[in-house]
Amino acid sequence: MNHQHTSLSDVHQSVDMTNSGGLRWRKLLAFFGPAYLVSVGYMDPGNWATDLAGGSQYGYKLLWVLLMSNLMALLLQSLSARLGIVRGRDLAQANRETYPSSVNFILYILAEIAIAATDLAEVLGMAIGIQLLTGLPLAWGVSITVFDTFLLLILQRYGIRKMEAFIIALVAIVGISFMIELFMAKPALNEVVVGFIPTIPDNTALYIAIGIIGATVMPHNLYLHSALVQTRKIKRDDAGIKQALKLNFIDSAVALNLAFFVNAAILILAASVFFKAGHTDIAEIQDAHKLMQDLLGSKWAPILFAVALIAAGQSSTVTGTLAGQIVMEGYLSLRINPWLRRLLTRLLAIIPALLVILIAGDDKVGELLVFSQVLLSMQLGFAVIPLIHFVSDKKTMGSYAIKPLVKVISWIITIILVYLNCRMVYTEAASYIGGDNSIWVSIIIILAGLAFLALLFITVAYPLMSRYQQKGSALIHPTHEVTLGELKIPVYNRIALALDFSRDDEKIISNALAHGNPQTEYLLIHIVESASAKYLGRESDDFETRKDQEQMSKYIRLLHDRHIKAKGFLGYRHRAKEIVRIVKDEKADFLVLGGHGHTGIKDWIYGETANQVRHQVKIPVLIVQ
Repeated sequence: MNHQHTSLSDVHQSVDMTNSGGLRWRKLLAFFGPAYLVSVGYMDPGNWATDLAGGSQYGYKLLWVLLMSNLMALLLQSLSARLGIVRGRDLAQANRETYPSSVNFILYILAEIAIAATDLAEVLGMAIGIQLLTGLPLAWGVSITVFDTFLLLILQRYGIRKMEAFIIALVAIVGISFMIELFMAKPALNEVVVGFIPTIPDNTALYIAIGIIGATVMPHNLYLHSALVQTRKIKRDDAGIKQALKLNFIDSAVALNLAFFVNAAILILAASVFFKAGHTDIAEIQDAHKLMQDLLGSKWAPILFAVALIAAGQSSTVTGTLAGQIVMEGYLSLRINPWLRRLLTRLLAIIPALLVILIAGDDKVGELLVFSQVLLSMQLGFAVIPLIHFVSDKKTMGSYAIKPLVKVISWIITIILVYLNCRMVYTEAASYIGGDNSIWVSIIIILAGLAFLALLFITVAYPLMSRYQQKGSALIHPTHEVTLGELKIPVYNRIALALDFSRDDEKIISNALAHGNPQTEYLLIHIVESASAKYLGRESDDFETRKDQEQMSKYIRLLHDRHIKAKGFLGYRHRAKEIVRIVKDEKADFLVLGGHGHTGIKDWIYGETANQVRHQVKIPVLIVQ
């Protein structure tokens, strides 16, 4: 199967579920996995900051927010999985097919902001965890997190199931750590139950509540889940799709309830340990760690806390990278190297984190964590609204479109989320408008607010106006009609050969001759790479340059003896640039290169020629291994 157009093409349908044999529990376990990768986003360090703030300042009063956001998450993630299973599209691809390019670009930018905010929380969480365990300064801990850039690349080599197992192991570490700490804290269960009665004490509680929602119902997870469910190859008949929907819902319910347990445990722990002891100003994870040993009476409590924090940050870093890959490919049809994608995502998180630490100090890190989660919450509407449109559309979803009751509940959840966001934005913006601030600050805030509302209106209204119009293609490489009628066989008259004067030259020359004809002229190219040649170029006259000239003359003579037309060209300094220059100057219409087969770090050490050359010439290139 050609996976060039699929979501997460490296692992697309890599787990085969089409075999109907075997035990039911084994099939159920085989479906389990995608929701666990999604669930780690629901217990990342950003959640810790909002849960600790809520529990220490308001006791158990915001537990209902966690429960509500978990139920919202379960519904929305099941809708995301439905989109991926039924349509074979992730959310970014579906948006690209529906909205105009200008709107898609804005949605892409917002999605990238959400992913950067997520990664910011992971960076800060891991850095804090490292600091708590080792005493390393926070700025150094943030810098160290750049080295986990290649973790995803290592995991991807072993397949999606191994990646899922790694994530589940980290989630287990977090869960077990908090189970032990809850046992130490001994919260009063009758008081905990009261926390499930809805109440918002003040505006600060609202701000924290929205942060909790933003930390729980995360926009990038909707993109991620719709792609991850496609790693399972299912039967595309009615029974196969229904089974996949059912098993993925069970997967989501189990995984998200585990995430709810972890979040509730953090908030209950903060309420029973800090709020009860009068420490209502715990807004920093570091403060919570310091008080753990004294208030719980065990030296293991702070250690478990720090280990769980590192595990939470490390697990979330993998899913954030996958979401970034999905968003970039889906919206922009742009596929770049995974390590580069990971590095860009991580740098977007590290730079603001370092700036805050260096300028404002370590004390502002907690505020930055909560702000990152509020920022996530503001992006939610732009992911949820299109998702509901897509899974409601009977034209594309057929009989698997969601039922009217589910649609109503989904829209009610969306309205609640958007209302809370708008109220929070208005409350925060009102404090900056007027007063001592410049008039331009007020104008910018007002214009940004109007743009926010206008984009919300477009995301709601546009699919209704163009429900049956496909505006774009989700394919990375759009297809075209191929008839294979009259095929013109090319004739190459000037074939260039890049030689390195090794035993591999015979293969290169043989392949070049196979593509030529009696009238073809062969252009032999060799790049002199001695130290003298790199500095002096054509003026070089060292031993290696002279030997290369002799070797080139020998090749030309041997070809002439076989009545083959040939010319020789020596290049200097930069290998790839010189090959491209000679090919263009001599108007070659075909190029044969030798490929040495090394990749990764060896490319950096020895240099990479083939890829550089083929991207700079407009003729066919044959690479001979």
